[in-house]
Amino acid sequence: MTATDIQPIDQGRLEAFVGQAVLDMGAAISGLLLHIGDRLGLYKAMAGAGPITSATLADRTGSAERYVREWLGNQAAGGYVVYHPGDDTYELPPEQAMVVANEDSPVFLGGAFETIASCYADHDVFMNAFRTGAGVGWHEHDDRLFSGVLRFFRPGYAAHLVEQWLPTLDGVVDKLRSGASVADVGCGLGASTIIMAQAFERSSFVGFDIHQPSIDAARKAADRLGVSRRVRFDIAPAKELPGQGYDLVCLFDTLHDMGDPVGGARRIRQALAPDGTLLLVEPAAGDAVEDNLNPVGRAYYGLSTVICTPGSLAQDVGLGLGAQAGERRLTAVLHEAGFTQVRRATETPFNIILEARP
Repeated sequence: MTATDIQPIDQGRLEAFVGQAVLDMGAAISGLLLHIGDRLGLYKAMAGAGPITSATLADRTGSAERYVREWLGNQAAGGYVVYHPGDDTYELPPEQAMVVANEDSPVFLGGAFETIASCYADHDVFMNAFRTGAGVGWHEHDDRLFSGVLRFFRPGYAAHLVEQWLPTLDGVVDKLRSGASVADVGCGLGASTIIMAQAFERSSFVGFDIHQPSIDAARKAADRLGVSRRVRFDIAPAKELPGQGYDLVCLFDTLHDMGDPVGGARRIRQALAPDGTLLLVEPAAGDAVEDNLNPVGRAYYGLSTVICTPGSLAQDVGLGLGAQAGERRLTAVLHEAGFTQVRRATETPFNIILEARP
């Protein structure tokens, strides 16, 4: 390369990008501190407490004041808490509390940061995967991934599943109210299965997953929440889905994780009743890369790089669909699996919801 081959530097663009990278640097380390605040209960202790000193917060959470003081400085610099210099206190506004302290809030994101923390812990595994092309099975991740994903998705399911998503499916709510047979494939720790069981007492539900610790945790949750008489959880991949004649089969944020999504969807179609329905919930995405170059797409591409795509590559076929597949690609998968009717039922800023019928 000669001097004439070197592209000239646009100083304005350089400075703007340095500024962006510095913002990301602050966000990256602050994500760790957010996870620490979540795990230690610092946000919950601040929620509704009004202005509070670092010493009081440390005392209420059993933490060391010097660490808490520095943590609060980071939180104030990032706009997560408000600093009152007159009396050296910090306050968590109610809007921020909905995001970081209230696990029942539909916009709670503590689980997302727990999920991301698990990915940092697994960075050596991902380095090897990048170099070799090998997959990374769900069971190979840091344990915080499982609890983080549960806490990330459950608030959205609780807010939208029963009240908004299911009513958009043709005739499904009436079936659930009168007594339907439902399979939740890729149920994880069982949040979606249990939410439906709590809402529809005449229906029976079974959740399937390939991860035994998740199934064990789901069973305990069903017992704790009093729905175990109409809910059961078992180990099974989608391609080996047990049972027949399901009125509803649900795939919550899991089709793109499958090594063989066509094969999994084909078995689901075979297991449905003739008038049964597949509810497919997937991350929000456009059909082209340029449609997803936004904050939500950035987060989903990131999570897909270290969770979804490696998980698919670790399974048979290893299609590697990815979390940003988009409606057109998802519809093509369902058509290839034999579904004749596929439509977008509804959407949220984070999800697309498809209805498919045999």
